[in-house]
Amino acid sequence: MDVTNCSYCFLATAHNGRPTKPVEWWGEGSNQKILGGRDELGGGTWLGCTKDGFLAFLTNFREPEPSSGTRSRGELPKRFLEGTKSASETAEEIVKEAHQYDGFNLILAELQTKTMFYISNRPKGEPIFVQKVPPGVHVLSNANLNSPWPKAEKLRRELYEILVSYGETELCEKDMVEKLMGDKTKADRSMLPTTGCDPEREFDLSSIFVEINAKSRRYGTRSMAAVSVKTNDEVVFYEKYLENNNWREHLFQYHMQSSPIDHKLAK
Repeated sequence: MDVTNCSYCFLATAHNGRPTKPVEWWGEGSNQKILGGRDELGGGTWLGCTKDGFLAFLTNFREPEPSSGTRSRGELPKRFLEGTKSASETAEEIVKEAHQYDGFNLILAELQTKTMFYISNRPKGEPIFVQKVPPGVHVLSNANLNSPWPKAEKLRRELYEILVSYGETELCEKDMVEKLMGDKTKADRSMLPTTGCDPEREFDLSSIFVEINAKSRRYGTRSMAAVSVKTNDEVVFYEKYLENNNWREHLFQYHMQSSPIDHKLAK
């Protein structure tokens, strides 16, 4: 993030539509390194970060074909968070295996070195490459990074407006999640993207927040989160999640630690 508030070096808001366990520290005691949610089906994660400043998040690429039964996409962020290689090295490895997964978008970030990389294996048939993400406001939906989908463009505008309104004051992660990720407004039908999916399903999914009882019944917002990182290395991870039909929330705060693994830092 490089917009208005110089107290922050990174900010992300995200939501998830698959059944997941709430965000928590993985492991026990001194082995707790990763903070994130867990996919109840595949055991991976859609959003997670580590004590030494590594962060990864994932979205699925929307396409009409059913799942081909390939490897779980949730293992991609997990691989980086559990591994010992830099974001760029991990991304280059994933390029070689990307054909084994259904369509995905993946962000790998090293918060202490302020480097971020994007990789996707879609559109099909096109070369797969690693893209370094520059500072700024970026939006990742179920298409390639910064694709101008209606809800993506709306989210970009509203995020920028919120950042400007806060100015130099401290951000409220809960407020940002509720204002940004809780928006149920559908897009104009004439502006819907062409993905090959049924137009009615596309309309159901056109809002930022998707109700689980939508007609598609294959998707619905179950978790909304925000991660902020201050220039003093303080990390705040807020999540609002659905549990037994009730919305609950929790917040985690910690300071990043210097990584003892030199070769894991960006070159």
